[in-house]
This record gives sequence, structure tokens and C-alpha cells, in this order.
Amino acid sequence: MFLLGSYSPSFAQQINTKPILSPWAENVDSNAPHPEYPRPQMVRGSWRNLNGQWDYAILEKGNGAPVTFDGKITVPFPVESYLSGVTKAVGAEKELWYDKVIQVSNTERKGKVLLHFGAVDWESEVFVNGKSVGKHQGGYDPFSFDITDFLAKGVDQKITVRVWDPSDKGPQPRGKQVNQPRGIWYTPVTGIWQTVWLEFVPTTYITHIKTTPDWDSGTFQFSINANTSDPTLTYKITAMDKGVKVAESTEGFGKESILKIPNPISWSLENPHLYDFEISLLKGKKVIDKVTSYGALRKVSIVYDSKGMQRFALNDQEVFHYGPLDQGWWPDGLYTAPTDEALAFDIIKTKELGFNMIRKHVKVEPARWYYHCDKMGIMVWQDMPSGDMGNRWEQKLGVIGKGTDRERTPESEAIYKKEWKAIIDANYNFPSIVVWVPFNEAWGQFKTHEISDWTKSYDPTRLVNSASGGNFELKGAKIAGDILDVHNYPDPVMPSAELFGKIQILVLGEFGGLGLPVEGHTWQEKDNWGYQSFKSKEELLDRYKILMKDLKDLIPMGLAAAVYTQTTDVEIETNGILTYDRKVIKMPVDVLKKLHSELYKK
Repeated sequence: MFLLGSYSPSFAQQINTKPILSPWAENVDSNAPHPEYPRPQMVRGSWRNLNGQWDYAILEKGNGAPVTFDGKITVPFPVESYLSGVTKAVGAEKELWYDKVIQVSNTERKGKVLLHFGAVDWESEVFVNGKSVGKHQGGYDPFSFDITDFLAKGVDQKITVRVWDPSDKGPQPRGKQVNQPRGIWYTPVTGIWQTVWLEFVPTTYITHIKTTPDWDSGTFQFSINANTSDPTLTYKITAMDKGVKVAESTEGFGKESILKIPNPISWSLENPHLYDFEISLLKGKKVIDKVTSYGALRKVSIVYDSKGMQRFALNDQEVFHYGPLDQGWWPDGLYTAPTDEALAFDIIKTKELGFNMIRKHVKVEPARWYYHCDKMGIMVWQDMPSGDMGNRWEQKLGVIGKGTDRERTPESEAIYKKEWKAIIDANYNFPSIVVWVPFNEAWGQFKTHEISDWTKSYDPTRLVNSASGGNFELKGAKIAGDILDVHNYPDPVMPSAELFGKIQILVLGEFGGLGLPVEGHTWQEKDNWGYQSFKSKEELLDRYKILMKDLKDLIPMGLAAAVYTQTTDVEIETNGILTYDRKVIKMPVDVLKKLHSELYKK
């Protein structure tokens, strides 16, 4: 999003003021928040949620583990958030420490014990009973450690986590986080912000599942990994439709399996049909490990209209993509929704408002968010969180952005590439994701063609929007990626159909930003802003209707998608259709749904 002008800083909610809260905040059980199984694509029955009360301390960086602690923190809410119970800044010069004593019984230790983290921002080191079991860098991808050999005799085991996060003082992906929040830049998020959990697995166990649908042939391709290379093992995959077995396949371990689905049912926006999978690892006839998963038969591709313009297609049917820019921030939990019900709420409202797509903006959500999208039937454009920002860039709206890629250090490039790959790997199996977006508005954009080409080759099942609103560098006659995406506020525009319509999908990646602060529902009492601000819901709706008329007029000219800014207000930014606390919808749901339905008509 463009940053227009400068704005007074908006700091994290102060403990001595009354913060705005979402309706779910009062339902948070601080001893057991987010109790749901966190990994819907790979489910086992033997696990334990470690969310809840941990000891915490904030110390100078490099001073070692704390001897005493500052108090209690509610995991998995970031330390700056209201729901963490702490609401303190950390910064690049300090480290955040977590500590918790857990119990692991002898029965649970018969196989291996895995310690999982949904996400920790940014660098973390995990200790078990005082010994380091491993480090991880990356604020948006899940990771785990086998802690079996680090467990002490007896039941009690101590888990300690050290976290360092430089926010905007480092080159790492950080999205909208800054140390001095203002305008479109928000409060830093430090530490554990997704579920922490134990999993009890056999000595030999399945480690990873990759599921690739082939809609044309009605098949699923499976690639299964385990913590062994034993060639005598096999694995069996059973596909079920609403509890009824429809297909089954057994393959030698290490080989890919193709599962043919009879009378296949497509996943679509109107009927988001999902197949359930049971995957068993076998030694002869003995099942030594078993997990459950799910998948969907759907195809993401490009089609040409009667004028030769490129269009998005789902299952070979042309579809105009229209959805909100979804930041995924919460007034009480920042990066972390208060509850799973809250996590699903924004998606439910997005569907009710008549949108068919969500652009998840420079943030990656917990796995359950994508699971809800899969079940509800909404398409997702997934951004890579921006980092190491700064650029040389000049945009000419309606034509093309000109500029040069940012020069990043080898360390910075390596951090980006490692985490982008990890994000794709972690979210590859979710059918709702249809577009990858490596860069936004030239924020830290580098080696555009290399990154775009790598993304496309690594996952050829989806489309690539190389630089949403960013620096578009020509390479011969073709621009990097599948999509040419411009941003403009507030009115709709589109790239030149004459110049680019037959070689790229033409997209308006951000527009709108119509602001309306609603008294009693803002992050701060005054100095809130929008790209174009209004004083009443009536004025806001009238202006939105004009945007929809102008947007509709661009579609026959070649526009294939548009993204409206935005789902909710975020901190002092009041551009949301909903207020930041999700308690007020600023425009009538039925009116918006009717307006949006006009965009999808052929």
C-alpha cells in the first residue's frame, strides 16, 4: 500500500488505557487458548497442546538465560499484544525468553517426542532441560524438533525458548511491523504467535505429505516422506468421500503414488468439495504409523477471452477474482486471532459480502485459517511477507512500473529465499491458495525474474504474481510471472490492455482505501486516517458504489481481478469494511453482495 504523507506515531496499546477488544477476547481461556489441533493437513491422535501460561523475561541480548522471570505470558499471543498479558516492547537490543515445565509420561516416551511451533518471530533457540536442541530463523513457517534424547528421567521436563526479533532493524521478512508504528505500518510482533504442541509418534514415522491434484485426470499425486530410508516399507493411501472409501493405493516407500478418483467431484467456489485421506506406513502388513489429511480436485490456469486477453480460470472456467486486502491483524492479539472462531470470522464475512477471493497481505496465517478457506470455498492470493525494504522505483499507472531491483546482501537474499521456500512447502497442500505473490510494491524487491521463475518452477500448479504494484522489469517481450498488477487509490485503473493484455493477466492489486472512523471502535481517539475519508456510512456507501461502477466498466476492457483495501481497519488505518474490533460492518452486507455479483457476470 502507498504511504502518503507522514502521520503521528501509534504505539502499542498501553496497559493504563482501555483498549478496543474484539468480541472473542472475553472468551479466551488464558490457561488453554487455541486448543484446536493446529495442523489439519496431517493429523495424529496422540498430541498435547502447550499453549497457556509460560514464564517470560526480557533481557539484554547475549546475556544468557534468565535466573528469575518477569512474570507470566499467555502463549501463543505475541508479547506486545493485550492478550499476552504483558504488552511490552522488546526490540533488537533485547531477547525474549520463555520457560515452562511440562510432564511427559513413560507411556508417551515409548516412541519419539516431537516439539512443534506454528510460528515464532523471528529467531528462536529451543532448550530442553537446559540443553539446546536447535535454532530456527523465520517468523512465518512452522518448525519442530525431535526432543526424545533430551528428556530427563522422571516426568517433569523444562522447555525454554530464546527469541530475538530486530523488527525493522533487520533484513528478515517482517511484513507491516515497525518499531515506530504509523500510517500503514503497525506494532511489532515478537515471539511465539502460533500454537506450541507436543506430538508422540512411533520410532519410525511419517514426516511430510505432499498432495498434488490433477483435475484433468481426476487424480491425486502423493509424495510421502518418513524419518527412514528402509526400502522394505510400503505406504497405503485411502481416499474417502464423506466417510465412504472411494479409492486406495499401496506403493513402495520412496515412490510417488497416483490415486484415481472415480466420478470425481471438483472443488469450486459454490461447492468446495474435499476428499479425506488416510495414509498408513506399513512394515509388511503391520501399520507402524498413520495420519489423516484431505485434498481437493481443482485446476488453476489461464484462459483467453474472445479478444485474446488473458483471464483467470478455475477448473477451466473463466472467473473474475474480486476480494479484499486482508492484513490479518487483531486489536487484542495483533498477529494472533483471539480464538479459532475469530480466525474463521473474517473469512465468513468475506464470503457473505460477495467476495470470491482474499489477498493475504504480507503475512502468513496459521494452517487452520487456510483450512477454513478450503472448507468455505474462497480463493487465496498468498503474499510473501516483505523485508529489507527500500527500492528505486517509479510507477506510471496504467502502463508499467519502471525501476531497478534492490541490491540486497547475500545474507538478506538467503534469508528471503529460505523462508519463501519454507512458506510454500508448509502451505502447498491447501487448495484454496491459487496465486503466490513474492513481492509487494517493490518493498525489498530483488532479482525479480529469478525469484518469479523459481516460484513458478517450484510450484507449477499455481499462478505467480511476481510484484503486486511493484517494479516490473521487462525481459525481452515478457514480464516476470503470470500477472501484471498495478495499485491505485482510490479509483480503479488497469494496466494497458493494448501493450500487455495478451502476454499477462491484467490486475488491479490494490484500490479503494475508503476510510470511515467509527467512534468507540478505533485504535486511538483521533488522528485516524484513510486514503479518502468520510464522515458517514451513507457517504462511504455512495462512494463505494461509484468505485464498483467504474471497476465493472474495466472488466470487458481486459481487467481480470481487483483487490479492495481492505477487510478491516488496522490500528490507526480506518480503510476497513469492518472496524478493527469486528463489531461494526460499515456498509450493508446485502447491498455489497449485490454490487459484487455484477462483477462476475460474463
